[in-house]
Amino acid sequence: MALEVLPDLVHVFVKHDQKSSASCVANPFEGLTSRVLRQEFPRLQPKLPTLRSSYLAASAGAVSAETVRRYVDTQSGRHWKKAGGS
Repeated sequence: MALEVLPDLVHVFVKHDQKSSASCVANPFEGLTSRVLRQEFPRLQPKLPTLRSSYLAASAGAVSAETVRRYVDTQSGRHWKKAGGS
């Protein structure tokens, strides 16, 4: 539903079947990302035998999907302000 890609962070807002656990939804994203990065940057493999990833799963039921979408869309500006020390 929304996607923001930053140099060291990715926000993905997805809608999924309530019967699926958060890990069942996140694991395929992580696996694909790891495989693509290893294929595109083979020089990283000896330095990074595993790619560490983490995720936050939360229900958006208390807020509208549009509110979450706006949050994801504005993260690039906030991320750089934090990283730059401002």
